[in-house]
Amino acid sequence: MTTGRNRYGRKDHRVHGRATGERLSRRLRGAALFAALVSLALGTVPAQAGTGGASSATAEATPTPGGIVFSPMRTAGATWYGPGFYGHQTACGETLEPGTIGVAHRTLPCGATVKLAYHGHTLVTQVIDRGPYTPGNAFDLTNGARQALEFNGSARLHYAVAVQYARP
Repeated sequence: MTTGRNRYGRKDHRVHGRATGERLSRRLRGAALFAALVSLALGTVPAQAGTGGASSATAEATPTPGGIVFSPMRTAGATWYGPGFYGHQTACGETLEPGTIGVAHRTLPCGATVKLAYHGHTLVTQVIDRGPYTPGNAFDLTNGARQALEFNGSARLHYAVAVQYARP
């Protein structure tokens, strides 16, 4: 083990020519590789790119009552909006009312079907607006959607996008 100086003049302990931080990141890379190999061995293969991230075996086994097939569930930050916007047009041309059920998303097309889950409550709705404009959040729920999910404030929720709108 040798000792050198880093750019701040502090002692930098090196083990076999590498700083201890480099050794740690190498261990983390090894652990990630091991976890990937174990998941492949157990049969949890990543979804096919042609289905937009949804594996066809899982998606076809669990369609919704309307026959919509969703991508696998993911998590994202969400907030809600409504008061102050009631009576105004959304970006997709709908008039926002207190009971309107829908979500705002920055990139999904208007009318894209989204499945939301929060603390045991599930809601299938459509994108009706653009937003959110707060950093770290992917969805803005309308007041109707917030009430259906019993969602207050801002939190992380689970979501899935209908396969025809999912990214490859």
